[in-house]
Amino acid sequence: MSKAARLNAIARHVKATDGTPDLEDLAKRAWPEENCGSSCSCALTPSPTAAVAAVPETPLAAMTWPRDQPVKQPEIITDQDFIASLRGRDIKVILQGELIKEFVDHPIVWPSVNAMAESYRLAQENPDLGSAIGFSGYRMSRFLHICESADDLVMQSQMQRELGRRTGTCFQRCVGQDASNAMWSTTYDIDQKHGTNYHARFKEFMIMAQSKNLVLGGAMTDVKGDRSLNPSEQQDPDMFVRVSERKPDGGVVLRGCKAHQTGNLNSHWMIIMPGGKMEVADKDYAIACAVPVDAPGLTYIYGRQSCDLRAMEPGDIDQGNAKFGGQETLTCFEDVYVPPEYIFMDGEVDFTQTLVERFTAYHRRSYVCKAGLGDVMLGAAATVADYNGVAKASHIKDKLVEIAYLNENIAGTAMASSYGGQATPSGNFLPDVMMANICKHNVTKLPYEIARLAQDLAGGIIVTLPADKEFRNDVAGPLLEKYLKGKKGVTVENRRRILRLIENMTMGRNAVGYLSESLHGAGSPQAQRVLIQRLFDLETKKRLAKNLAGIVE
Repeated sequence: MSKAARLNAIARHVKATDGTPDLEDLAKRAWPEENCGSSCSCALTPSPTAAVAAVPETPLAAMTWPRDQPVKQPEIITDQDFIASLRGRDIKVILQGELIKEFVDHPIVWPSVNAMAESYRLAQENPDLGSAIGFSGYRMSRFLHICESADDLVMQSQMQRELGRRTGTCFQRCVGQDASNAMWSTTYDIDQKHGTNYHARFKEFMIMAQSKNLVLGGAMTDVKGDRSLNPSEQQDPDMFVRVSERKPDGGVVLRGCKAHQTGNLNSHWMIIMPGGKMEVADKDYAIACAVPVDAPGLTYIYGRQSCDLRAMEPGDIDQGNAKFGGQETLTCFEDVYVPPEYIFMDGEVDFTQTLVERFTAYHRRSYVCKAGLGDVMLGAAATVADYNGVAKASHIKDKLVEIAYLNENIAGTAMASSYGGQATPSGNFLPDVMMANICKHNVTKLPYEIARLAQDLAGGIIVTLPADKEFRNDVAGPLLEKYLKGKKGVTVENRRRILRLIENMTMGRNAVGYLSESLHGAGSPQAQRVLIQRLFDLETKKRLAKNLAGIVE
């Protein structure tokens, strides 16, 4: 019997007729050791040459929610549940020189809240893509899922691209997703070597997060101070987040600052991680833990974005994308207490590089989201060409093909990384590290060329278009409506809207997420080149070439 036939027979045997059968589940529950007898029509007999090796069950596999058990519902389900959960928190936020007590409805902040809320909408509209059943038994956002297979990694990538398409910006959830998965395997490995209990702590933390369907942020990048010095060598010891005090109960007190923190203000908890490889002298900086976003001692200083004040102006056209935006803050820790149950690394400097490299493997692959933004850019470029009446020109079509080609290079390498995921000893899956770095290195370059092509197709009007107020002026308005016409049947307003969207994504607020973040997020270009050089196995490639050339040394 062929492999395919045996698989189909097993599926019939366990009556798995409601979709694609899960191979691991079938293998565990249904492989017969002898003929099933006349009561079963599966026609299976054991293979005389296929001895099934016992595979030790991983911690994650042992926890996987039984499929015959009812799925539990979390506290936060809808976008409105999420938005309501952000209100009424005592958080110190400084924006435009003012202390903001309730940031959710602030015109500058709201688009970022709404972008994150879109992840909850996606989970409701397409639960197979936007949600997952965690090992806790709760159906929660896929961003909280600890990946149990390469298929889970693939689903993450597909979800991220879709949210990029839906928002045209950074939706701010990837860091927490990637920190959770990196922390899962690293805590397990630390425990195996040092006899600690970090993994059990992290498991309980994730059960809590999944049961509530919370948003987890991630905080890795320190402000660094003098980049030529290690953390313990800095003139000011707070240039990297550190343990400044240890409490008798086993808790710690943190001081320092994390920079470029995407979406932490819109999160419920953040996972703190060391920002790089630490030496023995840096032991107090080798700290990983979870902190609620509203913990006493935290101050968030809101980052400035190009054209951000347009959100304070009347009307929505000049914003380009009035619905959605990103968010970064400088997050300051001034004596922030962390109880022992939320500490997942404390002084294990030998695992700092492991944690950072696993996180960056997940996170560099997560830049598949930029392919979603690229889909929007392609659509905007094609629309503006159509509105200008040049869509049929051959050189216009060629530029659109180039945009699509560049964008799919980003998506393809990300998907290859996900499909190539392998299990860690803890049971969760890590993306292919080489392809993750190839993906991110593509992202440091290709969106810039896509943006250039979109601006090329838009024309010079993208940077000379008068403000919305001029269109409402009694004198200027009629003149602008007369002279800014494009193709027949296209309103001037619609032409303005698509031009402003391209401006928004290539030089306005959302250029932060599409361009600058693409360059520096998850490590600047040289960081990927270091990993690529380490992983490309040059000696093997040289042997291949010498063998074909007939060289004997």
